[in-house]
Amino acid sequence: MPSTVEQHYQARMDSLSPKDRVGRCVAMLQWTRELLARQIVAEHGPMPAERLKWEVAKRMYDADPAAREIIERKLADVSG
Repeated sequence: MPSTVEQHYQARMDSLSPKDRVGRCVAMLQWTRELLARQIVAEHGPMPAERLKWEVAKRMYDADPAAREIIERKLADVSG
């Protein structure tokens, strides 16, 4: 049986409109990208925004060989 907190959360999510659900997903994706960017900068130091964007993508999609190949090509074209 789900906890009271879980039940409350699920009820709240069920009450959202489709537009609000998508907005929430977009906000969570942005939050995740920002978190990964901070981690990458902490590990490797400052870098150009374009390179950081592709480094974040690499970390997010590392398990997908096709995506990783595309990202690696983009990283090869980016300075920094």
